[in-house]
Amino acid sequence: MREMIWLVRRMALSTFKNYKLMLLYLCLPVLGIALASSIYSGSGSEESLLRVGVVNHDDGQAVPVNMVEYIRKLDQVEVREVRAEEAEGLLANGHIDALLTFPKGFAVSMLSDQPTNVGLTSVQGSQVTAYIKSYVNAYIENLLSIGQSSGGEKAKFDQMYTNYLQAQSGLSAETVEDHSVQHRKSAQTVGYLIVLMLFSAVSLSGILLKEKENRTYFRVFTAPVTGRAYVAANIIVNLAVMLIQVAVTLVVMTRFFHMDTGIPVIQMFLLLGLFALVAVSLALAIVAFSSSSMVANGIQTMVIIPTCLVAGCLFPITTMPTFMQQAAQFLPQYWLLDTVSGLQHGEQLSGMLLNLAILLAFALVLALTAAYKFGRNREMRSFI
Repeated sequence: MREMIWLVRRMALSTFKNYKLMLLYLCLPVLGIALASSIYSGSGSEESLLRVGVVNHDDGQAVPVNMVEYIRKLDQVEVREVRAEEAEGLLANGHIDALLTFPKGFAVSMLSDQPTNVGLTSVQGSQVTAYIKSYVNAYIENLLSIGQSSGGEKAKFDQMYTNYLQAQSGLSAETVEDHSVQHRKSAQTVGYLIVLMLFSAVSLSGILLKEKENRTYFRVFTAPVTGRAYVAANIIVNLAVMLIQVAVTLVVMTRFFHMDTGIPVIQMFLLLGLFALVAVSLALAIVAFSSSSMVANGIQTMVIIPTCLVAGCLFPITTMPTFMQQAAQFLPQYWLLDTVSGLQHGEQLSGMLLNLAILLAFALVLALTAAYKFGRNREMRSFI
């Protein structure tokens, strides 16, 4: 036990005395938070007003007037009546975004089987007209239903239309805050943190290789120290640094950037702590299969970057082809991000036990692989 404490103390001092490297470990996640915030900075902003100009050729009729009032009440829509001769100029100059035109006889046509079409034009295309068009079509369909029910009798139509306008609905509306952008920001930050945790873990476990290269390894083993204790001490220090990195990231996210993760901070810390086990196990496996620091650097680049890309750490996995989404399920990064996403969408932690079990399985398999490789290492002296 004393040997283990001595080894942990020695490796901790060796790691933390390199303050520049420690600052790098702690500052890079903050840069990831800033990057995620900048990517989604405009996603939650309010949409600009949609300016709609109205030309009414069906003067003296209540139907087009009421329809204009209906459109005026829509969110983010500004309606203004314009003259026919100035309409095209206003549209071309960008003073209005869309032009709604009621033809002569529009109201009367609602009594027939061949209603007159309403004109809707915009120089900006369907992305502008689709919103207004959906409401206009719905309103016209209601008018046609009233026209069919009235049997083409104008007096009956007017009475039914008046009843339709005066009808009171029992619908109540309540505005709720949209947290989706904040959740996407935090999920993207977790993705960046995963990449940094993996690189940091390999860098910290790489101390084993560096000490073999500079012969410090042999001087350590002149003391009564076992290989298992030596590797275990590295794991403890590595995990400690990972947990500090996670804690700093969560504090900066919630306190300074005011991100709403949708998950209790303690719960998020435990999830990322679990992934820290996976990162350390993977780092040990990479070190075990490396004969030098240069080889370890090459392996970590070939393993970490492609797997993080496929798992959705750097951009949403939903943007990738189906076969890549299926391949991502063989990666531990995917299961952490899937757990975070599930909890943000209201899942209980008890419903994500399979995901947690899979993460633990990844950590166990990688750790056993590293232990097996260390045990068969005949070069210079085995770690275990």
